[in-house]
Amino acid sequence: MLLSVMLAGLVLSISLPEAFEERGLVFGAAFSLIQLGRTLFTLWAFRRHNPTHFLTFLRISAWFVFSSIFWLAGGFSDDGARMAFWAVAIVIEVASPSLGFWTPGLGRSATTDWDVEAAHMAERCALFVIIALGESILVTGATAARLELTSGVLLAFVSAFVASVAMWWIYFDTAVERASHRFAQSKDTGRIARLAYTYIHLPLVAGIVVSAVGDELALAHPSGHINVETIAVLVVGPGLYLVGNLLFRWATVAVIPWSHVAGLGALTVLAPLGFAMTPATFSAAVSVILVGVAASESISLRRTRAVA
Repeated sequence: MLLSVMLAGLVLSISLPEAFEERGLVFGAAFSLIQLGRTLFTLWAFRRHNPTHFLTFLRISAWFVFSSIFWLAGGFSDDGARMAFWAVAIVIEVASPSLGFWTPGLGRSATTDWDVEAAHMAERCALFVIIALGESILVTGATAARLELTSGVLLAFVSAFVASVAMWWIYFDTAVERASHRFAQSKDTGRIARLAYTYIHLPLVAGIVVSAVGDELALAHPSGHINVETIAVLVVGPGLYLVGNLLFRWATVAVIPWSHVAGLGALTVLAPLGFAMTPATFSAAVSVILVGVAASESISLRRTRAVA
């Protein structure tokens, strides 16, 4: 199963750059094969060992069969319809866990039926965040390598790197360890896995991706006139990341990190001021806010530990 998924993943990565062109069917078929194939394999593996898990993966398989119809339909369609079909497929796959994979004739599964290995899943999600941050740095480096090294480019480059470090600091120094500990102690690991490590990680990783786009825009025109789109992307990316981290902390340790709330407020105040800045200086200001959030949360956490 692992080797087959690796092969399908390789085909998926090859087709990705032209997924909305002539390789749409290859992309849709490879993605469907990964999602459905590994689920059917797990279903087969549980057939004589765990009736509860077997029934759960039977429901999951039915949902992936349903979504595969839209992935393949999108591959056969043109650009406009392709986006619509694939959007429906994404909605199906994202919504299914929240519905307990309800299936006609089979009912729905409870989160307490999901035997989640907390430490493993927390580690996998943390590694995924690391990969996203690493990719954002690679994008920044690749963009900077094509540009003349001016003071504006240097400022935008340093700001992008500092922002990535701050994002790492916010997640790994102040959130992930306590969350993983609570996750492992929970009597309903399935519920936390679904909420904190599946749904809430979506805006968190999306924030990293959008921030990388903002860094690329700032690097492309570091000293020029800043437009609404650049300001929006540079603010929305870190904003999504802070919202994701805030919700993650709330869902795992029942704590609202007020430093994140303050950071979101600072980004909101900064946005209209951006029209008086260059893209590079605006990017630097956003990075300062992220560092401030990380430092504030880290200091607060260490004080709490000292008192305890």
